[in-house]
Amino acid sequence: MNAAMKRTTDGEISGISSMATKHVLADLADAYRLRSGQRVAIESVGGVDAARRIEAGEPFDFVVLADHAIEALAAAGRVDPASRIDLARSGVAVAVKRDGRRPDIGNAAAVRDAVLAARSVGYSTGPSGKHLAQLFQRWGIAEAIAPRLVQAPPGVPVAELVALGDAELGFQQLSELIGDARIEVLGPLPPEIQALTVFSAAVCCASTRAEEASALLSFLASTEAEAAKRRHGMEPADGRARPRRPPWGDA
Repeated sequence: MNAAMKRTTDGEISGISSMATKHVLADLADAYRLRSGQRVAIESVGGVDAARRIEAGEPFDFVVLADHAIEALAAAGRVDPASRIDLARSGVAVAVKRDGRRPDIGNAAAVRDAVLAARSVGYSTGPSGKHLAQLFQRWGIAEAIAPRLVQAPPGVPVAELVALGDAELGFQQLSELIGDARIEVLGPLPPEIQALTVFSAAVCCASTRAEEASALLSFLASTEAEAAKRRHGMEPADGRARPRRPPWGDA
């Protein structure tokens, strides 16, 4: 067993994350416990709430958020910038209620037509939602569809809106849409309008277990964690890949 897998059994490592990585982190925390004996407790909430709680100094050992949020926490002195590591990247996907209408999303024009035809459109408060808002502005349809837009509250997946019929068409990170049997994922946004988000982790400055947290993050970024990431609709981040931004600006 290498240093990253050393046994520490005198308590839990505590972390907080956005909802996008909830399921993959739960799987990997279990795998790490079985491998190392170290227990890990991770609270998954809306990304905005997670960042706010770290900024407020809540005593978590590590945090996993979109890379720009980790950068902001590092600049604010709330996480150790030297500990930051990229874990996974994920694109935006489109979903409908199971057995519902399945519009074409094969290219940007088809997605635009699907949005205009939808009774209601669900999106999130996270990176995917910001990307969609910019896309609607670029297409010149933001004002026309505003009455039909439904934004999921922080911590509530867009899949829930789609499953309940509150949104006929839903957009969110693929990792947050897959696994809900009540909906059908039509696929990712086409490449010309796709935006990838890199999810990063860092050790919190408030941690009293920084060494153990750092060992956990090494495992989360290791090749051993790659299968779980793919299973949950994400791709491993290689430490060099950055989000692919659309040509009209920062998403």
